[in-house]
Amino acid sequence: MALEKFTATGRRKESVARIEIKPGKGEFVINKRLIENYFGREVLEMRARQPLIVTNTINKLSIRANVTGGGIAGQAGAISHGIARALLKYDESLKPILRKSNFLTRDPRMKERKKYGQKGARARFQWTKR
Repeated sequence: MALEKFTATGRRKESVARIEIKPGKGEFVINKRLIENYFGREVLEMRARQPLIVTNTINKLSIRANVTGGGIAGQAGAISHGIARALLKYDESLKPILRKSNFLTRDPRMKERKKYGQKGARARFQWTKR
């Protein structure tokens, strides 16, 4: 494993994250910005880093992420999913840990479409009897 790069794609809601991991000192760059500067909230940083923390590879790998679409919460989830998939390519023995922690499962929840004849996905137009 001579300075190899491992790539994977992660998705959540409308967000798509392309992840590239390689052996390093633990730098975490998202869209050419450090993770601390990209997410405004510490909770989202934790969400994105979670697979690295669980597998104890946080200071062994450098991560570069390119993420598009959705909001920052969806992007954090997409990054987390992508990192988990890339870690699997990096080291197959991490699969039980990642599977148990539910990082390899794509979150299927999406925004429901608006229906015709209604105000929204579920909301109806106001109805008056008289």
